[in-house]
Amino acid sequence: MKPIDSRDLGHFLEKTRSCWETLGGKRVFITGGSGFVGRWLLETILYANARLGLSLSVGTMTRDAKTLRASLPHLVNDSALTIYQGGFAFLKGLNGEFDFVVHAAADTRVAPERADEILASMLDGTRIALDFTERVGARDFLLTSSGAAYGRQPPDITHLSEEYPGKPDANDPSSAYGEGKRLAELMCARSSEQTGIRTKIARLFAFVGPHLALDRQYAAGNFIRDALRGETIRIAGDGTDLRSYLYAADMAIWLWTILFRGEPGRIYNVGSDQEISIEELAKLVAQAAGSRAPISIAKTPVPGKLPARYIPSTARARTELHLQEWVPTAESIKRTVEWFRDQTHGIV
Repeated sequence: MKPIDSRDLGHFLEKTRSCWETLGGKRVFITGGSGFVGRWLLETILYANARLGLSLSVGTMTRDAKTLRASLPHLVNDSALTIYQGGFAFLKGLNGEFDFVVHAAADTRVAPERADEILASMLDGTRIALDFTERVGARDFLLTSSGAAYGRQPPDITHLSEEYPGKPDANDPSSAYGEGKRLAELMCARSSEQTGIRTKIARLFAFVGPHLALDRQYAAGNFIRDALRGETIRIAGDGTDLRSYLYAADMAIWLWTILFRGEPGRIYNVGSDQEISIEELAKLVAQAAGSRAPISIAKTPVPGKLPARYIPSTARARTELHLQEWVPTAESIKRTVEWFRDQTHGIV
């Protein structure tokens, strides 16, 4: 795959430059390096390292080093980067010295029949990552959690704040991912009390940008794939559900800022607070792709029924960390479509 566009990397560095000023020679470890979040973290930290001459050391663990090397071919020979092939069992035996740990590994292949597997993987992985953080002497730990930890958003609440007391339905197997994230957050809080590790939690919502998965249960990725293939863009529901999408370059800015400057023990929502309906999203994707393929909507809206929502309040991140959404939704989708269209092998 081609590198992230230089305008996105330049934008990232402009907004985070002050974060890196005191980090020369530091050592950072990232789990889940081959995932969407992990790739963006690797691209951006190595870019900052090269441009600012920070002499950072970056380690990343992935179960699929082959995919990581194929997706970031321009980085695999960077002397600052060490790639470790393996899962959490491997991490148990990994030693060394690090200053920061980002736990970005997550199994997002959510399905009710995988509830037990998802919970076990999430809890075991978080415990091992926290033990690793203590063992290697790191003092700061960032968990990439999820907005799924809030459970289903009531349609009459426009934006979910970090103080919203909702939770997943424990009787619903499809809630395993959200419930697992809540328990992982609790583990971080307990670890902080017991070890003094400064844990920060980022509850991630929805994103668009280069490296977005086009073959998972994400509407934006599916729409982009179908539009670039010239196929019908299919909406499984009635198109009225409301979502929001933060551009991945802004996501990376937020995550590094939370790790370096976030308050220990604090939860921060990471996402856009600008709502868009699924039908509007499909239209924006079609427009960005120049596709004349039809948009198919499977269901008819029920008169008077409030649309389902999944939208965060970002007031805490804006107020405490001076973060914002710099790239608007339409531009985010346009840049994402352009990046995928320019891939050497295209969309198949």
